[in-house]
Amino acid sequence: MSNINPSRLFTASCVALTVTSMTFAIRAGMLGPLGKEFNLSEEELAWIAGMAFFGFPVATTIGGFFVDQVGMKRLMWVAFGAHLLGLILTIFAGGFWTLFISTFFVGFANGMVEAVCNPLVASMYPKNKTVMLNRFHVWFPGGIVIGALIATAIKTQFVDTSGNLIPEKIALMRQLQVGTILIPTLFYGRLFWGQVFPPTERVTTGVSTAEMFKAVTVPLFLFMAVCMFFTANTELSTNQWMDKLLGSAGANALLILALVNGLMALGRFFGGPLIHRLNPSGILLGSAIFSVIGVYMLHTMEGPSLYAAAVVFALGVCFFWPTMLGFVSENIPKSGALGLSLMGGVGMLGNWAYQTFYIGPKLDMEKKAQALSMGYQEVSTMSGEALQKFLNALPKEALNQIELTAGRSVLSNINLLPIFLVIAFGALWLYMRNRKSED
Repeated sequence: MSNINPSRLFTASCVALTVTSMTFAIRAGMLGPLGKEFNLSEEELAWIAGMAFFGFPVATTIGGFFVDQVGMKRLMWVAFGAHLLGLILTIFAGGFWTLFISTFFVGFANGMVEAVCNPLVASMYPKNKTVMLNRFHVWFPGGIVIGALIATAIKTQFVDTSGNLIPEKIALMRQLQVGTILIPTLFYGRLFWGQVFPPTERVTTGVSTAEMFKAVTVPLFLFMAVCMFFTANTELSTNQWMDKLLGSAGANALLILALVNGLMALGRFFGGPLIHRLNPSGILLGSAIFSVIGVYMLHTMEGPSLYAAAVVFALGVCFFWPTMLGFVSENIPKSGALGLSLMGGVGMLGNWAYQTFYIGPKLDMEKKAQALSMGYQEVSTMSGEALQKFLNALPKEALNQIELTAGRSVLSNINLLPIFLVIAFGALWLYMRNRKSED
């Protein structure tokens, strides 16, 4: 154990997580240009984007089941190799199938980073798990800010005087944007090179495999897994669709996204004293309350006041993901790496399902309903690409009103998620307080 360098391993883990979030941010800005470059339909783009969310839970599930037997070090190199392969395939992509496969590899790598680094951090800091997991997860919103700024800076070099992308330069823009992610990828590989990894916490405490599997079936774990679906979607679905939901609300949606994630990074880094004071269940309850207020403000406000709403929303979702993991690690320790991986997998798989099968169709449905109410009866038989083409051809004022009304309707429905969480985490807080008093 004396050969283990926790500081270097923690730094390497943070850089690896930064890579995962940079892929999210840069891919979000690439979908439109990819459609133009390769003549891809919206459905094809959706399948490509969905592979990142699908590859993630595949990796966390595999990692959770085998990390104790295979070892965190070997699986970390699997993540590194998948990152390299996915990024290089994206750089040299030739069409739909290359992008489809490469995005799966990137998503798989992102999930494996979570599957390894969460138990790694928990194993290195057993007495300070929630605080250190929050500090580790600083680099998810931090990486989104970094990726968004890099992608924006590169994109500005490939537009004409009217601000439109130059078609013949889209491929080079994509290659440069994705190529920048290779730099931190190689850096985290260098940091992990030659390092001794500790055994997982489950192994050091002597918990058997049977006990680990039993631990992930106890009612408290199942309750937290259900809540993970709601916390992940409150945070990630709102963030991922920020531009679509708020693009016509009179504020810069991408700036709001950067503000939210910047505040989340700061909160997770400096939130240690708050976590110690309130304890994880108290943090989760407070987060749910702020999330309800934040999403409601985003739903009802327009113009510059949306920046204030973004601050409240950021305070709400800031601690959700790492505190959920910290709570499970501290209160159901026998679940080990499998418990952390399953929690992350449930969160990301639920996020994929909610966005794919609810938010997208809901937005289309609301846009059609609003267009019909404005007298555009032609849309009654339209759907998908035909509907979007018709809407895009409308006068700008009419389109903005349709987009704004649809976005507000979806945000109103999203707010049901944290409302449920207020009830659920209120009950959890009472349960944990009573359990502590009995102990």
